[in-house]
Amino acid sequence: MRIIAGELRGRVLAPVQGRTRPTAAKVREAIFNILGPVVPEAQVLDLFAGTGALGIEALSRGAAQAVFVEDHPGALKALRRNLETLGLQDRSRVLPLPVAAALRQLAAQGERFGLVFLDPPYGGEAAAATLGALAGSSLLLTEVWVVAEHSRREKHSKRETIDAPESGGTGLVSAKRYGDTCISIFTLHTSNKGVTDET
Repeated sequence: MRIIAGELRGRVLAPVQGRTRPTAAKVREAIFNILGPVVPEAQVLDLFAGTGALGIEALSRGAAQAVFVEDHPGALKALRRNLETLGLQDRSRVLPLPVAAALRQLAAQGERFGLVFLDPPYGGEAAAATLGALAGSSLLLTEVWVVAEHSRREKHSKRETIDAPESGGTGLVSAKRYGDTCISIFTLHTSNKGVTDET
């Protein structure tokens, strides 16, 4: 698996054997074509990060910083190896925690993000639940983009998108299907006060 574009274009990412489901190159390319100018200087949160492919792609394309959340030992090893090999330690942070615990910790630390990726294991409802948790948290800048990858077979993906969180400031930007994989991209407009949107 290679980085598609940016300063690290063509560099190879270490895989995790038999556990993660890497986001295919054509899917990553489609995601970043939609995000476009959102990425440079963004503060990125990569949930269920796996090898870190999405967050690393964002860093390669000019994102300022990225926090990677992953609690599987094999995936953590590959993620940390990728960040070290690519020289991204100064622009990244790894939280070896379950996503719910990581969100609580980041909120307590006053972190804010303008771009969020979430790619949970298929077969559950983690994507929709995490999106809802994010919408109700203090982790987001006043405008944030959220990219959710999920299976078309999930309960929340009958329209090839997961349900938007119940927020008046939510908009679905794009919903695409690639085989069994669906990508839903949302913008969330939050009411976090005292936070400036620097993305």
